[in-house]
Amino acid sequence: MNDTPARHTAGITTDTAWVAWADREASRRSTELDRTEALRLLGSVSLGRIVFTQDALPAIRPVNHLLHHGEVIIRTHEGAALATLTEHADTEGVVVAYEADAIDPATHCGWSVVVTGYCHLVTDPADLDHYQALLHPWTDHRMTHALRIRPDLVTGVRLSR
Repeated sequence: MNDTPARHTAGITTDTAWVAWADREASRRSTELDRTEALRLLGSVSLGRIVFTQDALPAIRPVNHLLHHGEVIIRTHEGAALATLTEHADTEGVVVAYEADAIDPATHCGWSVVVTGYCHLVTDPADLDHYQALLHPWTDHRMTHALRIRPDLVTGVRLSR
C-alpha cells in the first residue's frame, strides 16, 4: 500500500500533510565523498552509466566496468558510437562522464559517484587480453574493444538518514 498522503480529500486540499510527508521523506543527509572513498565505492560495483556526446546531444548507456589502477575500464563492440568516437579522437581522447551508485530503493540511502575525464581506446594487446579476462559482457554483442577512462574529476555523495 502506498503511504503517500492523498493530496485531495473530499475536495479539501491536504497540502500541510503532503508537505510534512515530503519533508520527512527528504530528511536525508548528503555527505560529499573524497576522491579515495569515491573511487573505492565505484570499484565495489560492476554496473554504471557512461555519458558522452553523440551528434551534439548527450547519450547515456548502461555498461559494466572495472576499476584498474584508478581508471575505469569498459568494453564495447565494433561500431558502437563511443568506440567510433574514440577511434577518431585526437590525442586527448573523448570527454565522458561515468556514474555508478548503490541506493536502496526503500530508504533512498546509499551513495553515487561520478567521474569525468578523457576516454581512450585501449590498444595494447596485453591490456586488451587482461581486460577481456576480467570484464565479461552482459549483452549479446561481441565485445572487441576496451575503453579506458582517466578520472580527472571525481565527485560523490553519500545519502544517509
